[in-house]
Amino acid sequence: MNIPIKRFNKDIPLPAADPGAACFDLFCREDVTIPPHTIKAVPQNIALKVPDGHALLLFSRSSTPLRKGLMMANSVGVVDPFYCGDNDENLAFLYNFTDQPVTVEAGDRIVQGMI
Repeated sequence: MNIPIKRFNKDIPLPAADPGAACFDLFCREDVTIPPHTIKAVPQNIALKVPDGHALLLFSRSSTPLRKGLMMANSVGVVDPFYCGDNDENLAFLYNFTDQPVTVEAGDRIVQGMI
């Protein structure tokens, strides 16, 4: 499957998957601090032209809740095929369930995608 992709910051790698993995890791584009018990959008540095009849699903990586104290606010993000314009960067809506601010840094792998 050939999927056109736009990368917003060319210094950050393209999404990557280990051979045989069900999902590919996405990289955060910028530093974002999420206050306790708050939701923030974290840019994921890509816009994909998902094929018609498909969707890009965004999930929390399994280590994210334990390592960072974060979880996807909407459980699973759904990106439709028409969300692929020049300004349609994929965002992860993350909830900080801790009592302390949590900072996500540019280049961190917090979410994973599946088509």
